[in-house]
Amino acid sequence: MPSIPTSSSRQVLAGDHTTLGATWDGEGTNFALFSAHAARVELCLFDESGSETVRVTLPEYTNEIWHGYLPGVGPGTLYGYRVHGPYEPGQGHRFNPNKLLIDPYARELVGEVKWSSAHFGYRADAEDKDLSFNEEDSAPVTPKARVLDPRAYDWSSDTKPGIDWARTIFYETHVKGFTQLHPAVPENLRGTFEGLGQREVIDYIKSTGVTSVELLPIHAFPDDSFLLEKGLRNYWGYNTLGFFAPASRYYGPNGIDGLRNTIRAFHDAGLEVIMDVVYNHTAEGNEMGPTLSWKGIDNFSYYRTMPGDPRYYINDTGTGNTVNTSHPRVLQMITDSLRYWSEEMHVDGFRFDLGTILGREPEGFDQRGGFFDAVGQDPTLAKVKLIGEPWDIGPGGYQVGGFPPGWSEWNDKYRDTVRDYWKDTDHTSGDFAARFTGSGDIYDKRGRRPWAGVNFLTAHDGFTLHDLVSYNEKHNEANGEGNNDGHNDNRSHNYGAEGETDDDAIVAIRERQKRNFLATLFLSHGAPMLLAGDEFSRSQSGNNNGYAQDSEISWVHWEWNDNAKALAEFVRKLAAIRQSQPLIHRDNWRDMMSVTWYNPGGGEQQAAHWLDSGATTLGIRLSRDDLKSQEGIWWELVVLFNPHDGEVDFTVPTREGGSLWTAEIDTADPTGDPRSVNGGEAIKMAPRSLLLLR
Repeated sequence: MPSIPTSSSRQVLAGDHTTLGATWDGEGTNFALFSAHAARVELCLFDESGSETVRVTLPEYTNEIWHGYLPGVGPGTLYGYRVHGPYEPGQGHRFNPNKLLIDPYARELVGEVKWSSAHFGYRADAEDKDLSFNEEDSAPVTPKARVLDPRAYDWSSDTKPGIDWARTIFYETHVKGFTQLHPAVPENLRGTFEGLGQREVIDYIKSTGVTSVELLPIHAFPDDSFLLEKGLRNYWGYNTLGFFAPASRYYGPNGIDGLRNTIRAFHDAGLEVIMDVVYNHTAEGNEMGPTLSWKGIDNFSYYRTMPGDPRYYINDTGTGNTVNTSHPRVLQMITDSLRYWSEEMHVDGFRFDLGTILGREPEGFDQRGGFFDAVGQDPTLAKVKLIGEPWDIGPGGYQVGGFPPGWSEWNDKYRDTVRDYWKDTDHTSGDFAARFTGSGDIYDKRGRRPWAGVNFLTAHDGFTLHDLVSYNEKHNEANGEGNNDGHNDNRSHNYGAEGETDDDAIVAIRERQKRNFLATLFLSHGAPMLLAGDEFSRSQSGNNNGYAQDSEISWVHWEWNDNAKALAEFVRKLAAIRQSQPLIHRDNWRDMMSVTWYNPGGGEQQAAHWLDSGATTLGIRLSRDDLKSQEGIWWELVVLFNPHDGEVDFTVPTREGGSLWTAEIDTADPTGDPRSVNGGEAIKMAPRSLLLLR
């Protein structure tokens, strides 16, 4: 290892232990790092070429925090840590000062992980594997943290939109995927934060009627070595390398300010920015994984290890490790990260990947666990949108409905039930009725609201809407895993041909089914989430697991045919109806709403009707007398559903005073003019259709 100037050539003061990370105060930088089990911590400074120029030992250790202050060190400085301590994997300790470690609080990372044997704390060729010790220096192949000036960006004119939960419509998308092929984005900005912030892009998103753009992970993350070996990349980003640092792969000419400018531009348009965050695991894998940060800083504190054998990791995430949110300093890291992104980067909310993990204590999931309690009482975090993915692969990991008040959850029961219903699957009517009316059987507890459930039909993980009605089977061959990856239980239907077809009859059924799905989604109680591109029939050619497809398979294509244009306009109409009508964007289970379900004969649904396995054609009437006097507001409406492949006679419920209904939406005739329908009249519902009457 080359000779590096040590603390004898640079003044190092005691500094402060209360603020973790690298904090510049205008005259110097304070460095503070948590490690309960380390023996010594060295701070390494680097020049822009990546050469180590200074190495100093942090002089103080207070409350398990190693800290020191370097006068004259300021913004732009590159740094990393080397942490000394016992290398005893059998005791859960994996200290190795030959590994340059990324500061868990790094605000920005410079460089990429250039995979090498040096990244591993052990020798891969050793007989005892991870019990061996690797003396290779990882600094040349490891990203460096950069000191930032938090005051350098002026947010003074930015105002968060503060979209009311009842009016929230999520739009899930990917920074690169949404912009890489967008014709209005300059080529040098495609795939970047700045590309996403282009006026044409934001104007389009705004025009769809959505309110809150949910971005797939933008925390720093590496490309896994096994993917690079296959010519693939980590496209989705669910493998975090830094909880405070943006993914520099999305930087444009303005770097991190490009992200800030984009968030401001979304706010200027009245759109929220929601981050998909991955605090449940890290990119360091299991005992055979690399040492990049937390593993070498304090493995035993940061990760959940097997009771009685801490050499091995609890793997409730399926990724090799599980972050130990039961440890107060680990919990602090997560909440500090959330506050940073909310307060200093101005994001509006978070969707938590495998969110059940965060509520795990040693004895299992606990909605009164430390993480939930910490977030719930935090004055900043209690005000932002919090959405959990309420499952993981560990024991008791399925927790739909199990999150505490203040949280919303992805509702996969909605997805599965609605998919089954529009396939006309027997025994689905009762469950469909519950899902359409906000899943009160799940969420109407402890003062939670209908928007506690985030309704979705498709997401990044799985088929797009177009592929849901075009493929019976997944087609993931491009992922290089023999089509063995991805879900097999897709509840999809191709209606007569696998994939694209020129058969007009099949195309017509598929287009109607898309309208049925979308109308159901936008008319349901609960908070809807639309997968970007579903509004114009985006396809992934049957690939339902695009995690490694940083390619045209996953990128959004912007060439629209007539059907795509019509579908996009249909979605705009649905969004406008939802936003304007309280009967649809229901805010409170305790309102004065009357909910009545009908059978095709015109009578109210009785227990025997719900038990009839094949009786899936339904109608619902919603009404609120307190809305009668409000101009432009519907005080009653009816939605009729026919998932059968043939016509069904349906006697329309009567209106008060015998007045006529107006057919506002008819998925069998989406471009037709609104028509009048008599209450008590028996109408023929077209096959596979939905009718909204008001």
